[in-house]
Amino acid sequence: MNRLTTSQGAFELARFPEHPRDPFRAWDAADEYLLRQLADPETGAVDLSGTVAVLGDRWGALATALAAHRPVQIGDSYLARRATLANLARNGLDQDAVRLLSSRDTPPDRIDVLLVRVPKSLAFLEDQLHRIAPAVHAGTVVIGTGMVKEIHTSTLKLFERIIGPTRTSLAVRKARLVLSTPDPALPRTPSPYPYRYELPADVGPASGRTVVNHAGIFCADRLDLGTRFFLKHLPTRGGAARIVDLGCGNGVLGLSAAIAAPDAHITCVDESYGAVASAEETFRESAPDGVKADFLVGDGLAGLAPGSVDLVLNNPPFHSHLATTDATARTMFTGARTVLRQGGELWVVGNRHLSYHTHLRRIFGNCTTVAGDPKFVVLRAVKR
Repeated sequence: MNRLTTSQGAFELARFPEHPRDPFRAWDAADEYLLRQLADPETGAVDLSGTVAVLGDRWGALATALAAHRPVQIGDSYLARRATLANLARNGLDQDAVRLLSSRDTPPDRIDVLLVRVPKSLAFLEDQLHRIAPAVHAGTVVIGTGMVKEIHTSTLKLFERIIGPTRTSLAVRKARLVLSTPDPALPRTPSPYPYRYELPADVGPASGRTVVNHAGIFCADRLDLGTRFFLKHLPTRGGAARIVDLGCGNGVLGLSAAIAAPDAHITCVDESYGAVASAEETFRESAPDGVKADFLVGDGLAGLAPGSVDLVLNNPPFHSHLATTDATARTMFTGARTVLRQGGELWVVGNRHLSYHTHLRRIFGNCTTVAGDPKFVVLRAVKR
């Protein structure tokens, strides 16, 4: 936990879930820069008496600092939502002070101040700006923020095309602001997402099926190489097995398992609202009739009962925004061991250099390599 001191006040903040040894803060220089801009006496303090919308607030730092103005937070991350609620509570703030909307919810009808934490995914930014643009009016103050390496010419062009004339600020502590002036005359066009594509013919049971990707899902227009490799080596499970696609993305692993084992019950889990929506639509479009499946937005496997699962399939992320970390993978592996029955199995695909086998051996006491190539390995751990 760290203390963020701004002109709006001082706040104790942490990421979610909170780990005592987590080296990463719940905010960075880009968040600080935006909060200073809102109260800058040289440019004039921004009027926050209207509807304030915060898009992409990563760990609730912006919403917590602006809680007195009752902002609307719009985000795709369940963990960011939980972080926001936890940070409000630890600072003695009313949790109802922030209205929480997911990326799939309908935005407010009118937005007077739009604050955008520029996301890693340009596609997600495009989709959200399209969804929010009808609520923006000529007097709306629009300020984006991000670290210099997060803001590109393509980022500015998106703001220009969807919101209006855009410029950037000077860089301060490697952070920059994006300043847009809304142009009501710009045509309002719908988001081009979700995106659909057909799986290649050599990926096992799901070959040739259509998958659906909402904006921001990893590899939006094609099958990523790790998942492609995994699909060729998935285990075969007969009978009424309980199978979980953990960190499901567009649900393609769960879909393949459902086709291969029609009597199985498939659960697709992700912390991204867009990912779970993608998985649901993928199943709706491509799963066999009568398939048993459910779809959960949550913190890993926390919503499943211990000892209730036969097989967990996992292609874990190794980035948290711009930071490279295996913390998420380790949490997923530990959660998998908890929810698996005795004899249940966790199957993981990962880049060879990530050395997931060391974590699996420590957590499960065993790990075998199912398949490998120069870049990827498929690993299997059994709950003894």
